[in-house]
Amino acid sequence: PVYDMVVGIEPLKKALDGALEDYNETNAVMDLVLFEDAMRHICRITRVINNTAGHCMLVGVGGSGKQSLSRLSSHICGFKTQTITISSTYGINDLKADIQAMYRIAGVKQEGVMWLFTDSQIVDEKFLVYMNDLLSSGKIADLYAQDELDAVCGECFSKAKADGAGLDAASLYEYFISQVRKNLHVVLCFSPIGDAFRTRCLKFPALVNCTTIDWYLPWPRQALLDVADRFLSTVEGLDE
Repeated sequence: PVYDMVVGIEPLKKALDGALEDYNETNAVMDLVLFEDAMRHICRITRVINNTAGHCMLVGVGGSGKQSLSRLSSHICGFKTQTITISSTYGINDLKADIQAMYRIAGVKQEGVMWLFTDSQIVDEKFLVYMNDLLSSGKIADLYAQDELDAVCGECFSKAKADGAGLDAASLYEYFISQVRKNLHVVLCFSPIGDAFRTRCLKFPALVNCTTIDWYLPWPRQALLDVADRFLSTVEGLDE
């Protein structure tokens, strides 16, 4: 996709409506009303995650559209959207396995990945230790056993050689992490309600320091009118 200046809201809406239609052809359908405020959020998210080590923190109450707009933004950037599936037995080892899978796509296959992570998925506060390391440097201390790390570096060998990187173990690992930081982008969807948000930001500073924060404020009047118009347009017998 070409990154270019928007010359007006109407051309932007036309482009994003086309992107939404394209998304709905290959994914679970999202019935979104792209009012101006929503379009501005999409522009912010895509601008951030198109950068190396570009991560977002979206802060707003539930139902404000954080996840839906993130999925559309990821599609616009040509990324694969990944999430974790929480179950009653999901723990640290499951999280590590999911992160390893995303690292493989981003670092070995060198494909764009957006990890959509919500505060409702934090069933163990230790999850944020891994998230903090991922956001700050990409290097997660105990993510790999030595044999797994050797295998990953081995898979990067040919691409590292083609790019002129060093071929010793340390250089291959640095090359792998550089590709992860280039291709893996985290979008955090957090609610500001209660003490948990403040406490987590104090304990894990990379949540704030290594992300671009986008606040989802109450919908403006025009947004409410646009959404109401969309849903009332299908109701018969209403006058103007």
